[in-house]
Amino acid sequence: MRGYGALKLAVIPARGGSKRIPRKNIKPFAGLPMIAWSIRAAIQSQCFDRIIVSTDDHEIAEVARAYGAEVPFMRPAELSDDHTSTIPVIAHAIDWMDTHEVCQVTTVCCIYATAPFVIATDIRKGLNTLNSEGCDYVFSVTSFASPIQRAFRMTRNNRIEMFYPELFNKRSQDLEVAWHDAAQFYWGRASAWLRGTPLFSHVSVPIILPRYRVQDIDTEQDWVRAEYMFNAMHHTDNT
Repeated sequence: MRGYGALKLAVIPARGGSKRIPRKNIKPFAGLPMIAWSIRAAIQSQCFDRIIVSTDDHEIAEVARAYGAEVPFMRPAELSDDHTSTIPVIAHAIDWMDTHEVCQVTTVCCIYATAPFVIATDIRKGLNTLNSEGCDYVFSVTSFASPIQRAFRMTRNNRIEMFYPELFNKRSQDLEVAWHDAAQFYWGRASAWLRGTPLFSHVSVPIILPRYRVQDIDTEQDWVRAEYMFNAMHHTDNT
């Protein structure tokens, strides 16, 4: 929907320079290019006036358009290297839309391009939470499978050393539950993105996801695990 007024925007960052999994954002995953799952969830959520992909890669742009997203600009090179974080990329998209389109972006959801487990229901829940909680951000989280207080490192001589040896005798059920980013979606107010407000702070409210619907995909091993999880979930849905 184009025109004057406030705009709810989905931004899917998808640069072309993935090294550990080459062409990760458009590599086939369960029958579709990876990015198509994020675009599909954004469309199905019916939360957005515009769904755009921020990319520096023309092939990714073509795939994104084929699955229903817009690519109104190509991301500049200075925001497309290995060291650029998410917030400047989203801020750039907001600035571009406010400058070049007849609109004012008020609310933005960053949806990662490699998030095949993201679903429309969670995206809608995130928007409702942002509107009801008076926070700057809402994003998906899940719990660590094991107590992080029992984590240990490998020493140089191939021995074990606990990070928190003073907690060795604590029962697992007495240790505080720890959470981590589910790396799926991040709702935020445009003003927070533009200010560069940190996500992991008191200004954010979590949407808790079950661990079986969360998988980072940074390595080939992650990819294989994600496909097993995805296929198992959809087999269950179809039986």
